[in-house]
Amino acid sequence: MKLFFEGIPWRERDGRFSAFKLACFIGLLAPGLWMAWLLASGNTGPRPVDELTHETGRWAVWFLLGSLAITPLRRLFAWPQLLKLRRQIGLAAMVYILLHFALYVVEQKLDPVRVVREIVLRFYLTIGFVALLGLVALGATSTDSALRRLGGKAWGRLHRLVYFIALLGLIHYLLQAKRELYDPTLQVGLFGWLMLYRAGYALGQMRRAWQAWLLAPLAGLLAAAAETGWVVCCTELPWLRVLNANLNFDFRIAPAWWVLAAGLLVALLATIRSRASHGGAARRASAQARTA
Repeated sequence: MKLFFEGIPWRERDGRFSAFKLACFIGLLAPGLWMAWLLASGNTGPRPVDELTHETGRWAVWFLLGSLAITPLRRLFAWPQLLKLRRQIGLAAMVYILLHFALYVVEQKLDPVRVVREIVLRFYLTIGFVALLGLVALGATSTDSALRRLGGKAWGRLHRLVYFIALLGLIHYLLQAKRELYDPTLQVGLFGWLMLYRAGYALGQMRRAWQAWLLAPLAGLLAAAAETGWVVCCTELPWLRVLNANLNFDFRIAPAWWVLAAGLLVALLATIRSRASHGGAARRASAQARTA
């Protein structure tokens, strides 16, 4: 019975209905429904398959980052319920990346020889395909039964490949995007925040909410450096001009600033939550002392 309910996204493992998991499922389904509406209404532009290929790949990366965000947010906000969503979000990333690949095959006129040739000869397609295979492997082994068969240690080693898969996905996106770097640079910065948090936690830090404040500027600088370095490598623009564009608000808010804002918001909410928790604990201790 547990195995049956394991495959129903809005049910707990004991069969109970979960509004929390249902809300997550609807959120994960929403981009797909939106893309279906765009296609049905003819609002996908002159090249609908190309547009949908791009969108499904973009959302696959967003959901992959979302699955990686579960552990830091669970720890910072002391919110264990978030763990219930990690598998669901990871599987959504797998579904969207499979749709991304299927649409690419359609774009190649369903010609398997052409698809294989393109994947072998084009580097950004090669690493994208490796990321796809890795994500499918993680999705196929995400069940409790797979965990039991593989054993905890082997399962953990396999699923730590998600960091490498996410990195490959981001490189694929950057190479494919060429000069349209806004979204991939934003994702690189957020991925940097997630990895910096994990590195700090592994070193014995990030146990206190105030330490999260240090991550925001570092991740923002990483996003600015990534965009600057990528543009300089792909164009002949001087790096100071590119870096200045990242710091200038005349035309747009650069991805680095959004990464900084997201990091500061997480740190602020974690600090508020921590102080509220400590205040509640202090009040309970005081009340117990008075009644003793």
